[in-house]
Amino acid sequence: MPSYDHLFNAFVTILVTIDPPGLAPIFLAITRGMNRDERRQVSVRASVIAFGVMALFAVAGAAILSIFGITLPAFRVAGGLLLFFIAFEMVFERRQDRKEKISDVAITRDMIHNIAAFPLAIPLIAGPGAISATVLLSGTFQTWQGQVALVAIILVCLLLTYLVFVLAERIDRFLGQTGRSILTRLLGVILAALAVQFVADGIKALMAA
Repeated sequence: MPSYDHLFNAFVTILVTIDPPGLAPIFLAITRGMNRDERRQVSVRASVIAFGVMALFAVAGAAILSIFGITLPAFRVAGGLLLFFIAFEMVFERRQDRKEKISDVAITRDMIHNIAAFPLAIPLIAGPGAISATVLLSGTFQTWQGQVALVAIILVCLLLTYLVFVLAERIDRFLGQTGRSILTRLLGVILAALAVQFVADGIKALMAA
């Protein structure tokens, strides 16, 4: 069974890459015109789809990498760099602009009943950063107990994301523009530190090999 520190780091990494508070205003934007029940249906479906995608990579991430001949240390370095780029965007508030552009495309191109799958589940919730973090963490949680723990962590993170969607209107009013900006930057700094650790561990493993 993974240690408490590993479990906590995994929880923080996945939660920060999903970024539920940052998704709240985007969720409101792509579901505008819907009533509360319709928004709840969209949030449930999106959370379930995102959980399925991330759980797949948590359990079979290493096997998927092996198909392409990619070693876990190499992916750890590449994934860490990707997470660092996402953290950079969060600190300088570029990620929010990109998410808003994605939501605008969805409103004009997709039927309203499909937005739970795209863009909400993929790529807003289970995006490149969250999937990369999941695959990276799967290398640390290699036993069956570890995989169960990682899937449970993903489930908890997505339950929190669903709760944020349900309370999106209240959270958005409570945080305001200033609160969202401060929270996003703080989470970005935390993610940057975790990304550097991923890269350092990957380089050590590559050198040892």
